[in-house]
Amino acid sequence: MSLRLQMLQIARVAPKVLGESADLVRPFLAKQFSPEGGAMDRGGKPDLYYTIFALAGLQAMQAEEQIDHRQSAICHWLRSFGDGADLDFVHLSALARCWAAIGLDHAPHGLADAVLARIEKHRSRDGGYEADISAEHGNAYGCFVALGAYQDLGRELPDPLRMVQCLKFLETPDGAWANARGLKIGSTNATAAAVTLLHQLRIPVNQSVGDWLLAQLHPEGGFLAMPNAPMPDLLSTATTLHALSCLEREVPPAVRERCLDFIDTLWDAEGGFHGHWADDHLDAEYTFYGLLALGHLSV
Repeated sequence: MSLRLQMLQIARVAPKVLGESADLVRPFLAKQFSPEGGAMDRGGKPDLYYTIFALAGLQAMQAEEQIDHRQSAICHWLRSFGDGADLDFVHLSALARCWAAIGLDHAPHGLADAVLARIEKHRSRDGGYEADISAEHGNAYGCFVALGAYQDLGRELPDPLRMVQCLKFLETPDGAWANARGLKIGSTNATAAAVTLLHQLRIPVNQSVGDWLLAQLHPEGGFLAMPNAPMPDLLSTATTLHALSCLEREVPPAVRERCLDFIDTLWDAEGGFHGHWADDHLDAEYTFYGLLALGHLSV
């Protein structure tokens, strides 16, 4: 199962936890779409990156009719990007994911070949991927983005063991992963990305990584982006729970309850989730991560 479908499968359990509040999430996500067809970023402009989360969120909430209602506008907007020639690495992958969510049969002919040829230009000498096309070394996030693009377009990643080699160089002395070589302390999201990637590639992962991830729990619930971070955040919480699931590591009941309490503090009656306690905004990205985290905590 692809990265996208694996996360979507879990997020689809979230409505069970939300109960009546699920009726607020669906219209919130639907309102994220602009008249042009794309979902809006925090500045109110349609953006490919935010569109992937709005589409996934509606699919998770079993509100596909909202997508069907907008399908013509969304497809027209996506076609305006052509084969992604003017897009950066992240938005190039987002274009692939949006078409995968809508249905590749609606995508322009030759899109997959063109997009993946550009993705490959971001492959670094060590076998990983990086947004900087001239980078010598890849990073965990770049590898996650690249594998997702290949899967979303229905293709196999070439030379996957080279990606594994790249991730090996990103391991940190504390038993985690960082997003750059030579760092002594791991970061939660890089570690979660590495675990998820290795799980996808069927490469064994040391179970002690689960201990490192659980150690990032904040006393009031939620997970820190890295040791000694000032507060937990929803992205780190969702990705940690997802990585623990990949490791088949059970989340202790006390941790589960604290995480549910933390997520509740980020809920807004408008129908979305804030990213952390100091975040005043609501958007499709963090709302999807809220659904993903709730899904993991309910299974």
